[in-house]
Amino acid sequence: MSTLRTDGRTADGPTAYPVTTTLAKGITTGLRAAMERDPKVLLMGEDIGKLGGVFRVTEGLQKDFGEDRVIDAPLAEAGIMGTAVGLALRGYRPVVEIQFDGFVYPAFDHIVSTMAKMHARSLGQVRLPIVVRIPFGGGIGAVEHHSESNEAYFAHTAGLRVVACSNPHDAHWMIQQAIACDDPVVFYEPKRRYWDKGVVEGEPGRGLFESATLRRGEDVTVLCYGPMVRTCLQAAQAAEEDGVGLEVIDLRSLSPLDTEAIVGSVRRTGRCVVVHEASTFLGLGAELAAQIQQECFYSLEAPVARVGGYNVPYPPSRLEEDFLPDLDRVLDTVDRLMGF
Repeated sequence: MSTLRTDGRTADGPTAYPVTTTLAKGITTGLRAAMERDPKVLLMGEDIGKLGGVFRVTEGLQKDFGEDRVIDAPLAEAGIMGTAVGLALRGYRPVVEIQFDGFVYPAFDHIVSTMAKMHARSLGQVRLPIVVRIPFGGGIGAVEHHSESNEAYFAHTAGLRVVACSNPHDAHWMIQQAIACDDPVVFYEPKRRYWDKGVVEGEPGRGLFESATLRRGEDVTVLCYGPMVRTCLQAAQAAEEDGVGLEVIDLRSLSPLDTEAIVGSVRRTGRCVVVHEASTFLGLGAELAAQIQQECFYSLEAPVARVGGYNVPYPPSRLEEDFLPDLDRVLDTVDRLMGF
């Protein structure tokens, strides 16, 4: 099995699958593959060129593709996004990096007022194939604006596709699928999982908007995405020791949702827990609970439960472990559902 170098190639030449790499470098190699495949793909963001981004996700790409395709932009998210819209209208496929989740708000107007609506506004004549990469979530000892989970804003916005990777394989392939998509895609990356290692296989294995059932179980369906996937898999392993089978589904796509897979699982298990870092108030869990209640009412053995962050601003770093969902909170919720 080959190991990827930091520039995304194997030591003996072009990438040969399967490879072992980190989630961050899975995105790097995915970006490289997309740029090699299509000269209209270009990257824009703050410090993404010479520095390679604050998380080094774009490391080496400006050196290999030049400053015209890997563009170090000013510290102005609204300007970056407005430029990306113009480039997309001229036939390019820009990939914009938002340095941290909380920095996206200056670009919010362009994303929800222009990117999301241009296709409908033009009666289908115009498409904006833009990918907005957003490192999201906490767990890195940072402060607010650097640790937020704001995916519900964009999942709520018609006209946007919203996805979240959770492992190196998906990171590598999903970024390529997002770039190939003709619709604007908001691409969430779990920053505290950037250094998690895993195997990247030679095929994506599923479409961009399909969920993945990572573990089978008969008692409770656990729906999760991004940084919470690893936590939920750990919870499933712990629950198995107590004789409870958790079926863990990585949603991967937040808009659209893979409703068929979700409903099929819950109808079989009769119980469901939704886990995400964002506040449970008006979060993805609320929409999932509503859909499951509507579609699975006669199969439910217990109410749909949610495990998430609290409805407060993101706390100081010394308190974030008390704010973020963990294995114990997931298991406590499972126990509560099994008591019905």
